[in-house]
Amino acid sequence: MLLIVVLIATSQVYAQSIDNPTVDQAMVEKIMKEGLENSHVMEYAGWLTDVYGPRLTNSPQLMRAQEYVMETLGDLGVEDVHLHKWGPFGTGWTLKRFAMHVNTPYAYFPVIAQPKAWSPGYESLQSGDAVYLKIDSPEDYEKYRGKLAGKFVLTEEPVKAEPSFTPIASRRDAANLLQLASATRMPARVGQGGGGPNAAFLARAQSAYEKAQFLVDEKPVAILDQSYRGWGGQVAVSGATLPADPSLGWGERPRPHQVDAPTAIPQISLAREHYGRIYRLLEKDIPVKIDMELEVEFQKDDLYGYNVIGDIKGTDAEVGDEVVMLGGHIDSWHTGTGATDNGAGTIIMMEAMRILKALGVEPRRTIRIGLWSGEEQGLHGSLQYVSEFFGSRGTNFGETGELELKPDYDKLSAYYNIDNGTGQARGIYLQENEQLRELFSMWLTPFREWDASTVSFQNTGGTDHLSYDRVGLPGFQFIQDAIEYSTFTHHSNMDVYERLVEQDLQRTAIIVATFVYHTAMLDQRLPRKGE
Repeated sequence: MLLIVVLIATSQVYAQSIDNPTVDQAMVEKIMKEGLENSHVMEYAGWLTDVYGPRLTNSPQLMRAQEYVMETLGDLGVEDVHLHKWGPFGTGWTLKRFAMHVNTPYAYFPVIAQPKAWSPGYESLQSGDAVYLKIDSPEDYEKYRGKLAGKFVLTEEPVKAEPSFTPIASRRDAANLLQLASATRMPARVGQGGGGPNAAFLARAQSAYEKAQFLVDEKPVAILDQSYRGWGGQVAVSGATLPADPSLGWGERPRPHQVDAPTAIPQISLAREHYGRIYRLLEKDIPVKIDMELEVEFQKDDLYGYNVIGDIKGTDAEVGDEVVMLGGHIDSWHTGTGATDNGAGTIIMMEAMRILKALGVEPRRTIRIGLWSGEEQGLHGSLQYVSEFFGSRGTNFGETGELELKPDYDKLSAYYNIDNGTGQARGIYLQENEQLRELFSMWLTPFREWDASTVSFQNTGGTDHLSYDRVGLPGFQFIQDAIEYSTFTHHSNMDVYERLVEQDLQRTAIIVATFVYHTAMLDQRLPRKGE
């Protein structure tokens, strides 16, 4: 058991000020004991990943997982557990059956591949020849026009394979943590004049649009590409795409889940090894026949998305209606079972709530869990929750309108997020809110033996804490060990239960629980940037 003696404010009801930060060491020790000796993280993991599996936004799998989480939180004694409705989002999508096989005059092999989400399916087995679409100039399209129907079309050259001597899994070393701790404001990026895209970008965008639109018009059986990351049978994949609409600007395109979107061509990502083999066979003028089963189901009955919300009610007469939030996104892509992205964050936040309820805490402020959907398609769930209750600059992340304050804007103290895989928390990003450095450093003091004491001025982007930060609210992401996240599991078929590290989940849940508890017990809410 880790025991570190620190300065403690002793009172019947623990409270502290931001100007004189302390640690409730007695509560920290209780949280650690409960989290290490009675952990439920792997139980939650098994249900969330093995049983309910991938949790694509608006899919039946996600709804079943949300029902499990709600029932579990309710059994723990969490109050007012409910679904927060947002949207509309669009259709759900479920993969019912998929298999791909290759036959040549010389050999047969099964293909490691994954369809992209929202690809349409077929009612029967599809068979056809593989063709590589080689376009070097606009004139090349005429060689293929009227000849791609019934074909499987490869669209790119294979990635060159080279030996890799970089480990798949890693932890942050002392040098990296020191770099984070010493970080200052990132310099502004220098533009390329005029603030808009340059000629080279526009030329590439135009070429990509022409190829995508040509394929839509030709209607092949499927468009094949290779995993955007990884070797060894790894297939990293997300959603199907539609041609960009030049009338909307090159950064805008319809999304296949939108109700009024055009129907996409089925799109399949192959393991790099298998994509390369097919490509090389075609280079040798060896015919390649592909058989594919692709059965999918679109869900159109309910086009709205849902977040899971639940409270441990605040007990203080003055600040009990103020809120401290913890959360992460519960949705995932469909290839693995969403274990590290972001089953880990969901499990950790459920465990943090379990620990606090098991200890019978009576926080001054309300502690609220938020498990978001639609994160993978653009932070939709958290963004729309924040826009409804706290503040809004528009309900799409790219919008930068004038801030509209909502009734609960002044009631939020902080939001804490986990969404960087299974790796242990090693500290926290300040999100450029330097006035919180001393406070957060103090709260991390009991975890120095876990090498979890780094406080960084910087921000890590790309996840739900940004929904809070963009409206001026304190939203934070913890610094985590990388483990295998960006090299192996992220958005891939390898994102499964076996890639979760139990000790890391336990420790991170403990650290999160202490941050949430201490924030809830402060005399004041956390200061916002610029206050």
